[in-house]
Amino acid sequence: MKVWSCEDSVRLYNIENWGLHYFGTNAKGNLTVRPRQTAAAEIDLKGVIDDIISRGIKLPVLVRFQDILRHRVITLSEAFRKSIEEAGYKGRYQGVYPVKVNQLREVVEEILDAGAPYNMGLEAGSKAELYASLAMNTNPEALVLVNGYKDSGIIKMALLGQRIGKKVIIIVEKLSELGHILRVGREIGVRPQIGLRCKLHARGSGKWESSSGESAKFGLTTPEILHAIQILKEENMVDCVKLVHFHIGSQITDIRSIKDATKECTRVYAKLRKMGVDIEYLDVGGGLGVDYDGSRTSFSSSINYSLQEYVSDIVYTIQEVCAGEEVPEPNIVSESGRALVAYHSVLVLNVFGNIEVGKSPYVLEESPEEADVVREMRYTLANLSPKNLLEAYHDVLQRKEEAASMFKLGFLTLEDKAKVENLFWRVCLNLSKLIVGQKYVPEELQNMSKHLADQYLCNFSLFQSAPDHWAIQHLFPIVPLHRLNEEPTRQSTLVDITCDSDGKVDKFIDLRDVRETLPLHPLNAEPYYLGMFLMGAYQDIMGDIHNLFGRVNEVHVFEDAEEPGGYYIEETIQGNTVGGILSTIQYNTGEMIRQVKSAIDAKVKAGALKPREGVELLDHYERGMTEYTYID
Repeated sequence: MKVWSCEDSVRLYNIENWGLHYFGTNAKGNLTVRPRQTAAAEIDLKGVIDDIISRGIKLPVLVRFQDILRHRVITLSEAFRKSIEEAGYKGRYQGVYPVKVNQLREVVEEILDAGAPYNMGLEAGSKAELYASLAMNTNPEALVLVNGYKDSGIIKMALLGQRIGKKVIIIVEKLSELGHILRVGREIGVRPQIGLRCKLHARGSGKWESSSGESAKFGLTTPEILHAIQILKEENMVDCVKLVHFHIGSQITDIRSIKDATKECTRVYAKLRKMGVDIEYLDVGGGLGVDYDGSRTSFSSSINYSLQEYVSDIVYTIQEVCAGEEVPEPNIVSESGRALVAYHSVLVLNVFGNIEVGKSPYVLEESPEEADVVREMRYTLANLSPKNLLEAYHDVLQRKEEAASMFKLGFLTLEDKAKVENLFWRVCLNLSKLIVGQKYVPEELQNMSKHLADQYLCNFSLFQSAPDHWAIQHLFPIVPLHRLNEEPTRQSTLVDITCDSDGKVDKFIDLRDVRETLPLHPLNAEPYYLGMFLMGAYQDIMGDIHNLFGRVNEVHVFEDAEEPGGYYIEETIQGNTVGGILSTIQYNTGEMIRQVKSAIDAKVKAGALKPREGVELLDHYERGMTEYTYID
């Protein structure tokens, strides 16, 4: 009999493919993190969690590996540098990070610090993001791009950013914005730097495909672009146009969509250059995807290209069009966000129990008084064989329905109803074992593992921590953090601690399809930890406070070979407390405590509570206001 190994777990959970060499396993059977994609310096994630717990930090916890952020910024920038150098491309590359992907200050700071040698800038899509970007972006050579719909206040703030030495470019998303930009510029005496967003014929691919194309929410049509140039020429301000831009959606799955859009926008750039518009930058937008399932396909949770292929195709396509049109090659700007931040965050969950289908502690012994329908179920169970699988399944389904009808009419005892249910699931469990290895499995029995899957109870809120899985069925890799040298024998789904039936994970990554169950280990007396990976993009900010489960505790980890375990914890950020989350929705916690005290005092006065009991109750209520919103 083959002994299960870590290599088997790596294959089972497809870690090698979606992990992009950032994740692996060690001899202990624990999952490891490789911040620089090398096993020479890897961090035992289970060890990190043990360390965190020893410090009194409770789960769930979001663990950020800041070195991965830095590595992603450097990897993207160097990929463009390499392609530009190899192609003899005349322009340069300058990235901007779209703040909306993860607005947390520590994330933005790390990206800007790592990107400083490459003049990495920021992209803002709202007033608050613009204010943050102007403060955080201290590099005078880095760009600040202002996207999204804009009022006069945003435009004024962007232009004031120019006055204090920032390279701010305001992207015109709709034609009417141009007049506002020119008017505010005249009022404060600033010649604006303008970008034009093109509404392309080319479309993206994947879940966000509908946000692109000719019916897209943002961008100028070809006639509108020409009209904008006409207006600027009349105002003697055509030299203010510094950039053309396109964006065909997030998580673009198919490289052909990127090449088509790049070619079309470059053609627009070239024609404008020939019209005398000296544009400096061509912004290829975002969309560089992440291979969440490791399949390297155009499936919505994957991509069919590598980072280097993405970069090379952009550089080559722009160069080819510019050569054909005989115009200068522009500086290339990209707004990659997901590909920079997704890998650096791991949500760690503790499993506190499980529900096994059909398992009951209630003993249902055979008795002479039991109903015929029960005896028939026992007969089917006793005579189950590989030759009568489908017949047996049909029989127990029928008997189960008969029993339900009989009980509703009063012809079946509660004990017999319990026996029928118990026997039904025992038959199903035996069927699931018998179909393993069969050359042919009837269609009705193919989903047996899904129906029999355990439910693992996990200490988290899906709505807070993984909203994309709930909202758009986006898939994230989920892997046990330990026991990877043991075979996972339980097929499972995950349920969260919210009071919402949607608070579950029952879709999982798979190389060929979408799995409906996740292989996990049987629970024992030891804590059991799961990691939800590639969580750094959008999930931090988009989550809500469903059931008043707030932000989770957060830990920032840095690689350091001289420290025990090869890392140190640079910062911990406390998640929401009960009182804190109540305050955000306008509850006055002080008044709440006063009201509870008043109720306790009334009970003490009436003699229903002893004074000591009243004090203990109030202390418990007040102390609870300072506690973590999740299960202790």
